Amino acid sequence: MSGPSTDVSDVTADVAADEETRGRAEALAERFVEQRRVVPALVVDDTGRARSWWWPLPTAADRSEVAALVSSTAPEAHARAAAHLASAVDRRMRDLIDRHGVRMAAPRRGRRDVVTAWLAALTSPQPELTLSADPKVIDDARALAAEVATWIRSGAVDTSRVRACVRVHEPDEVDDEWTVELLAQDAAEPTMLVPAIDVWRGDSPFGAEAFDELLTGLGRVVRLAPELSPLLDEAEPSVVGLDGAAMLTLAREHVGALRDAGVGVLMPAWWGNLGRVGLRAKASTRKRKGENASATTSGGLGLDAVVAFHWQAALGDRPLEADELAELERASAAKRSLVRLRGEWVEIDAKQLDAILAHVGRRGETSMASLLRTGLGLDGIELPRDLRDAEVEITGIDATGRLSTLLDAAIHRSVEPLETPAEFVGTLRPYQERGAGWLMFLGSLGLGAVLADDMGLGKTAQLIASLVAEPLDAPTLVVCPVSVLGNWERELARFAPHLRTVVHHGPGRATGEAFAEQVADHDVVLTTYSLIARDQPAIAGVAWARLVLDEAQQVKNPGAAQTRAVAGVGATRRIALTGTPVENRLSELWSIMNIVNPGLLGSARAFRKTFSEPIERDQDAAATERLRRVTAPFVLRRLKTDRSIITDLPDKIETTESCPLTKEQATLYQAVVDDLLERAAEADGMSRRGLVLAGLLRLKQVCNHPALFAADGSALAGRSGKLTRAEELLEEIVAAGDKVLCFTQFAQWGTLLQPYLAARYAADVHWLHGGVARPARDTMVNRFAEPGRSSIFLISLKAGGTGLNLTAASHVIHLDRWWNPAVEDQATDRAFRIGQQRNVQVHKLVSAGTVEERIDAMIAGKRALADRVVGTGEEWLTELDTDELRDIVALRPDASEGE
Repeated sequence: MSGPSTDVSDVTADVAADEETRGRAEALAERFVEQRRVVPALVVDDTGRARSWWWPLPTAADRSEVAALVSSTAPEAHARAAAHLASAVDRRMRDLIDRHGVRMAAPRRGRRDVVTAWLAALTSPQPELTLSADPKVIDDARALAAEVATWIRSGAVDTSRVRACVRVHEPDEVDDEWTVELLAQDAAEPTMLVPAIDVWRGDSPFGAEAFDELLTGLGRVVRLAPELSPLLDEAEPSVVGLDGAAMLTLAREHVGALRDAGVGVLMPAWWGNLGRVGLRAKASTRKRKGENASATTSGGLGLDAVVAFHWQAALGDRPLEADELAELERASAAKRSLVRLRGEWVEIDAKQLDAILAHVGRRGETSMASLLRTGLGLDGIELPRDLRDAEVEITGIDATGRLSTLLDAAIHRSVEPLETPAEFVGTLRPYQERGAGWLMFLGSLGLGAVLADDMGLGKTAQLIASLVAEPLDAPTLVVCPVSVLGNWERELARFAPHLRTVVHHGPGRATGEAFAEQVADHDVVLTTYSLIARDQPAIAGVAWARLVLDEAQQVKNPGAAQTRAVAGVGATRRIALTGTPVENRLSELWSIMNIVNPGLLGSARAFRKTFSEPIERDQDAAATERLRRVTAPFVLRRLKTDRSIITDLPDKIETTESCPLTKEQATLYQAVVDDLLERAAEADGMSRRGLVLAGLLRLKQVCNHPALFAADGSALAGRSGKLTRAEELLEEIVAAGDKVLCFTQFAQWGTLLQPYLAARYAADVHWLHGGVARPARDTMVNRFAEPGRSSIFLISLKAGGTGLNLTAASHVIHLDRWWNPAVEDQATDRAFRIGQQRNVQVHKLVSAGTVEERIDAMIAGKRALADRVVGTGEEWLTELDTDELRDIVALRPDASEGE
């Protein structure tokens, strides 16, 4: 396989632009097919070959987007952009047809006529028509193709200069008749409207040709909206009257079709907010049998608490009075479909109104979780069958007492902050007081909380403050990674030295009855995720007051053993602490929420259908807002970069350092690329995915250093552009007396670098990786924090990316890139957190002209996606086809520093 040509950069740019166009075409095609805006077509070329097509049929609203797709490319690529769209629509439509087993032509023996062959080809994976070479048959195919093209044009958007427009006028206070006025509208200047009567009489500014154009448009109007057909009964069609039922039919069923066909439609501005009567649940907590009046308050509500309610008729969020209900009944009896109530028009559906009136005042019971879901606009309270059949809408809930407080807090986040408790050693910042107050508020209701503040904002301090302010009868269990056990011990001793704390870890930990006795004598028990799975029976046998999950992304996989073990621990209050509630995909948020508030987000399958797929696949704004609304009461997320939250944190200055390859690196890199592409082209399935991942790993090793790739223990100096740049940075940092964290994803690279850098700078260089025991880890952290001691801290990304407080460092160097930005940000936040007094300089080393540079650009684009959903690690790369893979890994001319 030959090496890269001199114009690889230009080719890469062309491919990237074409890929962007292809992606936009695919998104448009998906929408056309989902909304069934496609038409069957037939094309016969000069040689007589006939092909069936499924073509897009854009509406007026789509035309500008289709035009933008084509015009966004260079002129010579316009046809290619259009072909991308046509091909994508045809492929998706055929896939849909195949999934549903649709056939448009009955099977038959013998030679097919042209029409039958065309219909068969439209539902076949093979789009070409099977025709004889008889010239008459070819002529028949061309004639059919012409007829089909004429038919398609008849349904296309009107391109006349003057188009028809209809404007709706509402009735006065007593009349029930709506008026629809016919107008002529300038297609290029839509604000220019002329009454149709002026066009019929030749008095319009559009000239004589407007008569025929408006008449053609009128035919389109009455064909698409039959309720307007009385216009044709007039010699000079201008206005038509509609009753409420006909008006609703026009608005609900035909306005969209009119607009899609290029007809202007002007509705009253408020029409989109047309009122509709529904039900609201008036709720209050029900006292359980045998409990005293204060039990609900002291013990909390909890998501499984039973709540009593009764139904109220409502218009939106406002309950209706008896006289208003009577007025609606009279209007319904008079067969009216629209009535003015409280100054606004309200739709009346007789079946719905009867069902609503039959349930007003009726009582029921539901769970707190169901009530909350209903109040937050999701499926919650189970409706009786007659209300479901009538499609009655629940418009919300009204609540009293603590229920009202909770719902108000859920909507307005109006929780009282917690003043720094007297026994808390330290002072909480204002946002921390609000966070601690929020934890206590939800805890008092027996509801779980996810404190998702940005790294370094002091989640631990807020949690400890809530423990101090509200001591409970039973102990608190804190579950965390082993890497932060020492940090928890130090923080508890610092902020709350009076709390009795014990660490359940190590071979000498208590078991059986000794464990139960030990727990009874302490306020806080610290353990790890791995141990909770191992010691689950003993831990689950304790009645805990609180279950606290630190670095809660550890339970993002609902099927993992440690997640199942944590879910089985009983606790009155459940709290998750995490700076990254979503690292890769939304299912991780579901897993965490399902532990702290079981059942609130429904089943994993329902969550995937309602939220994950619409948001991640379709960027559905409505689904995103629904998810934000239902999780907002239980997830508190603040960012360090928000100056309204924290004003005294220095800046984080991020720089991507482009490092040329040495000649040795470039030669190795090209050899790996050639081998990868050759083998990937011949493999498939899981075998191919494994080859791609292994190849990418080798390329990244080459980018770091040939000695890392070869694992031969050879010398390091002068053989890597990245190492040279790292040495330049370290020279300046050490000379200035500053400290630096250096992260790498390769444990072998850290092992090679540690002695090299220690000799190079005559310094004590720490090397923290997964094999370092906790006492040694704590010693490293403490020594690094001491003034005048070690300046360089080498850290394995996975071993030290969370839980460490290393604010002595004012520089961070990412020696190689981890393609999940959330993980990389977590590592950076070991230095950029509260307690940092200086600006933090972040240096990200990227080998120029290589896979690192290309993926760095792609990941930068992915950061814009909601909740930074970027896929799991590098797995998305394995799905690229060979051409795309070649574009990603190709060595570009600017990669090597040359001789």
